[in-house]
Amino acid sequence: MLTTLFLSFLVSSVIASEKDSALPRLNDTKAAEAFIDSAEVVVIGFLEGEESHGYDELVAAAKRVDSVPVAICTVKEVWADYSLSSDTITIFRKADNHQENLVVAEAKKLETDGLVNFISINEVRYITEYNQVTAVGLFNSEVKTHLLLFANRGSKEYTELKKELRALAPEFTGKFLFVLINGAVKSNSRSLGYFGLKSQDLPRVGIYDGDSDMKWLLPPGEISTERVREFCQSFLRGDLKEVKQAGAEAKTEL
Repeated sequence: MLTTLFLSFLVSSVIASEKDSALPRLNDTKAAEAFIDSAEVVVIGFLEGEESHGYDELVAAAKRVDSVPVAICTVKEVWADYSLSSDTITIFRKADNHQENLVVAEAKKLETDGLVNFISINEVRYITEYNQVTAVGLFNSEVKTHLLLFANRGSKEYTELKKELRALAPEFTGKFLFVLINGAVKSNSRSLGYFGLKSQDLPRVGIYDGDSDMKWLLPPGEISTERVREFCQSFLRGDLKEVKQAGAEAKTEL
């Protein structure tokens, strides 16, 4: 009997320990700030506790979207620092200094698949690869101007250019979203055509301004950090307004 009770206690302790450690705990504002600063995109579940609606779904979603760190905060004094008053699952991202809130009480149906979709859609980074999922987050951002790198995955330039532009992107936080469009993907041919490009023309760099629905290409030549920085700054100065647009007629999305 004692052995059975001991084993039962041991099993329940392990289960509780696994559940307790499923998500890191943030117990004060300093810890929350450090967590938010630790990665380009993070998720915090501002939930009353592990019994809260959405907790188990968030734990399951975190395992499926392992590229995004996830933590939980049950301290309501910390919630107030982020203008939250009820259970909320929040995405913080550096690329546009954005806080995207999913209020649990307002969610019609909170399921793991839905949370995975919520995180994936809003996973906007310093350089975000364009696809049907990320397009939603990119076009929903308050930052409407995109610096576009058109490059073919597998080419010798692809990895290096992605690295260089990712390093440049923080200089333009809140002004541009840096977007990578893989020209080797057939579904992206429409985006290339919008700029008058074909896969064999790549790599190239362009700017798309969602507010004016205008677009420009960096003139052919070396794609260096200095040239791309000046290209961005020329847009911010308003110099590109007099420059001929690239490609096809303007439209509302890539």
